[in-house]
Amino acid sequence: MTTTKPPYSGLTYFLALLSCVLFFFGGIAIVFAVIAFFMAKKALKLNEEQPEVYANIRQIKKARVFAIIGIILNLIIVGVTIWTLYTIGWEAWSEEFVRRWNEGLQNR
Repeated sequence: MTTTKPPYSGLTYFLALLSCVLFFFGGIAIVFAVIAFFMAKKALKLNEEQPEVYANIRQIKKARVFAIIGIILNLIIVGVTIWTLYTIGWEAWSEEFVRRWNEGLQNR
């Protein structure tokens, strides 16, 4: 049998890395992490069924690890955001943001 790449191996790896890099945008990148995790899980399942068909499974395993790291990072950011909004409130948080934004504009 010929060996082929698992389906969407490059996309899975890219989405997993993207979720790890963009985690600081309020946890929105968790979508990329979850998609990458399930794509990697599906590719690993296909490899278990027919191990002689697929090559480059190491990339899928790395993508799964990066997806898990991305999920954890994004959950931490979401948790910190929720905790911050819960403790100081939305109004104080937005006022502080506007104050710092204006200070930054004046310092230029």
